[in-house]
Amino acid sequence: MTPEPAVDPSLGAAADVAARLGTDPERGLTAAEAARRLAADGPNSLRATPPTPAWRRLLAQLQDPLVYLLLVAVVIALVAWALEGRTGWPVDAIVIALVVLLNAALGFAQEARAANAVAALASMMAATSAVLRDGAPLRIPSDGLVRGDLLVLAEGDAVGADARLLRCAGLLVQEASLTGESEAVLKDPAPLAAPAPLADRLNMVFKGSAVAQGTGLAVVTATGMATEVGAIARMLEASPELPTPLQKEVARIGRVLGIAVVVIAVVIVATLLLLTEVRTPAVVFTVLLLGVSLAVAAVPEGLPAILSVVLAMGVQRMARRNAVVKTLSSVETLGSASVICTDKTGTLTRSEMTIERIVTASGETRVTGVGYAPDGAVELHGQPLADGPARAEAIVVLSGGSLAGNADLRQGAGGEWEIQGDATEAAFLVAERKLGVDERRQQRFERVVEVPFSSDRKMMSTVERDHEQDGAHVVVTKGAPDVLLKRCDSQRVGMAVVPLDDAARARVLADVDRLSSAALRTLAVAYRPLSEAEHPALAEGLEHRLIYAGTVGMIDPPRPEAAEAIAQARRAGIRVIMITGDHPRTAARIAADLGIIEPGGLALTGAELDGLDEAGFANAVRTVSVYARVAPAHKLRIVAALQADGSVVAMTGDGVNDAPALKAADIGVAMGQTGTEVTKEAAKMILADDNFATIVDAVREGRALFDNIRKFLRYLLSSNMGEVLTVFLGVVGAGVIGLGAGAGEELVLPLLATQILWINLITDSGPALAMGVDPQTEDVMARPPRKPDERAIDTPMLWGVVWTGLTMALATLATIDLYLPGGLIAGEGDLATARTAGFTVLVLAQLFNCFNARSETASAFRNLFVNRWLWGAIALSAGLQVAVVNVPPLNLAFGTAPLSLQQWAVCVAMASSVLWVGELRKAVVRVKQSFSPA
Repeated sequence: MTPEPAVDPSLGAAADVAARLGTDPERGLTAAEAARRLAADGPNSLRATPPTPAWRRLLAQLQDPLVYLLLVAVVIALVAWALEGRTGWPVDAIVIALVVLLNAALGFAQEARAANAVAALASMMAATSAVLRDGAPLRIPSDGLVRGDLLVLAEGDAVGADARLLRCAGLLVQEASLTGESEAVLKDPAPLAAPAPLADRLNMVFKGSAVAQGTGLAVVTATGMATEVGAIARMLEASPELPTPLQKEVARIGRVLGIAVVVIAVVIVATLLLLTEVRTPAVVFTVLLLGVSLAVAAVPEGLPAILSVVLAMGVQRMARRNAVVKTLSSVETLGSASVICTDKTGTLTRSEMTIERIVTASGETRVTGVGYAPDGAVELHGQPLADGPARAEAIVVLSGGSLAGNADLRQGAGGEWEIQGDATEAAFLVAERKLGVDERRQQRFERVVEVPFSSDRKMMSTVERDHEQDGAHVVVTKGAPDVLLKRCDSQRVGMAVVPLDDAARARVLADVDRLSSAALRTLAVAYRPLSEAEHPALAEGLEHRLIYAGTVGMIDPPRPEAAEAIAQARRAGIRVIMITGDHPRTAARIAADLGIIEPGGLALTGAELDGLDEAGFANAVRTVSVYARVAPAHKLRIVAALQADGSVVAMTGDGVNDAPALKAADIGVAMGQTGTEVTKEAAKMILADDNFATIVDAVREGRALFDNIRKFLRYLLSSNMGEVLTVFLGVVGAGVIGLGAGAGEELVLPLLATQILWINLITDSGPALAMGVDPQTEDVMARPPRKPDERAIDTPMLWGVVWTGLTMALATLATIDLYLPGGLIAGEGDLATARTAGFTVLVLAQLFNCFNARSETASAFRNLFVNRWLWGAIALSAGLQVAVVNVPPLNLAFGTAPLSLQQWAVCVAMASSVLWVGELRKAVVRVKQSFSPA
């Protein structure tokens, strides 16, 4: 049995922890024992969700209320075909089934494509770890680590498992993905006196973190799901995945249409049977077939396919903007987001420490430019720092800070700047390049001895050989200002060295307080030339009687594009909330710089949140926009409180600690470059460029997408309503318009079932799809977010649908009456010509309705020609209608008769009434809105 570690290995002595784990702290495990433990405990990997088989993913595309309705329509059509005697092909059933299969294939293909894009982001070489086994160093895949293994840590390594440090030298570990801390943590193997939060367990290293600097040896205490990352993964598994607002809305539409279809079919069939005295099998069959046709007409069977295509197009547009959307409906969800909760480090900030100010005896200079690219300057009073005391002092500070460090700054083959080592030390190198003295420093000094940084000393020193001073030695130290001040007795003023009196010390401490109050991390630099009698090897004993050079203030700067993105979000009525594990003062400073809060605003900490009751917590979430020093559980609770308050929440993040909140949010957005695999798995959208501004683009895309969805819903439903009312009113009022009387038939219908199906085929898909890509006709970011309870089909739209459908039906029936003898208008045509004319009017009316449906209130003539796809779809549909009316084989198939040019002109005029009535209705609506209170 594998030995068990202490409950909390950070509390025990390192040797005791190793003993409990049954490992030799010098030689590690034997290969045989490691193999046994691996077989017993399993691989050092997180529990992955089993991949869903392709057939299940395909079937999932059919799990939609609208699809269910279409499948029922297929069954009814097949039954009706069977009752007819199975003559010919069951055209209705085949066409509807093909639409269903096309929709499933589109959804399946698009989600597979998104999954492949996500896999491409995650593709990288398997992580490896250096270990000691049988006393020999070797590198193994990290998933082969077991408890008791000795991890050998070095700069640049990824920590493969949770481990207790046995010893280390200047070990700095970057734990931002776990704790949210932007700065690397200095590790110390000493046991802790009491249990501590994750970020304060200095004698532990954790899976998912990375070594920024130094070396260490640690014994593995937990692997796989038993690690801290595993604990977050378990929390992630427990978070339910909620349907998106669009999925809820489409499901609601499906339910409503389902009820409507049943009611329509029952009412129509019952009415026809009541009005028809003869109930021969032929009449019953005709009634049933018409009921099926009306059911098909009432359901926009193209809606699922059109919705999938439109969403897929939105996904592709987002992909071109570096956003990979894993589920189609997620694009629309972002469009309805009312709150964006975002991490700070790496999301709003560059994750690149930058020196912003240098304070010396001659005053304060500012360093422009951010990040690792040495673009910028050192300025005094807004002007480049000229030769003089201030420049001489700044050179000593920046060169001294660069000497007392181990980072490296280099330019890659593509021109990008990158660092190796600790980001804080790299900040000195970048600022030094901006001052233009780095090459001279490199040529002048040669390192002799190093005394590494430690948590006890809070400083680092090196002894350098100065080649410009005949090889004399100088000790250079950087560290906490209060620590260095105690070791200094003089200070640098220009080119001179003067005593450091009490007044000067007070000024230095005041400068440090001022920089800290601005949320800047402070570091001081001091130095001292050594006498010939002082041996360089005794470096630690030489850190006294130092010359204080100055203090720097540095910060992880915000991304420049993030401020503009946040401003756009606020203009769009979207609240941006920062949730971070960083220091509250730093969080508040960054939030103020980006415009999330006003300057001087405060951040609420995780400890303060824990002290609130439920009512206080809910009130805090409504009013506070910056949260600092929070744990993953806090993020989950904040997201849940926002959702309970009626907000649609988007959560962004890159660290493992963000993953549960990403999954619980309405839409989780992971960073593609810096995000962990756990985070990407939990998210519904991944930003390939880690750019917060891309989220705002996604919001804009989502809002425009929802507008377009409303457009084609308005078009489809009003057109289908026209078909249903045409048949219903035509049957009920057959005697009024001259249908049936003297026709020599038992039952005469205004439209044939095949004609209704044809109308759906040529007018639903093409024009509706073109409306789904309609360009933005207004500033969608100038209005507040859509409310969660706001329906895609609201009351004004519903009344518009009924009004438009009634107009279509009346125009169609009036045209039929025009060409039939008898009725309200005496005509001279036969039934085939009258029915063909009415059939054509209904098709053309729906094409005119394309322009009407683009807005609930704006005139159809506004931005009339911006959508060339819509014009193309209308032209194609009109051409097909001309063919079905004038091509003899199609006349036979669809029961049509050729129309003269004059009759075509009448049909166009009658159909255009939909456009003019719609314009009148919109004008009335606009007048009412102008008199309504704001």
